[in-house]
Amino acid sequence: MNTISTHVLDTTRGTPADGVAVRLDRQEGADQWREIGSGRTSSDGRCSQLVPSGQCLSQGTYRLVFDTASYHANQGMQSFYPIVHVVFVVREGDTRLHIPLLLNPYGYTTYRGS
Repeated sequence: MNTISTHVLDTTRGTPADGVAVRLDRQEGADQWREIGSGRTSSDGRCSQLVPSGQCLSQGTYRLVFDTASYHANQGMQSFYPIVHVVFVVREGDTRLHIPLLLNPYGYTTYRGS
């Protein structure tokens, strides 16, 4: 089974980012993306599975799309980045990928987690 998960932490508040909408897309062409799955972060900031049950990921380029504008608006804050795209490559043998996002209204950081 393939899994792609994420964990969003609000570095301004020092807490997990609850309720962030996240979408997983696969690149189909130069500027074409197809949605694979979607979810929303839980109260601990995690979205544990974005790949639909029974679906295997093929090699290719994927992206996570985070709706940060709605999250910040719900927190009563303005933000500079309304959407965060994290583009990454799935290679042969990749079965579990964890991609955390450290978020604040005027910046973000991401990395390949474990």
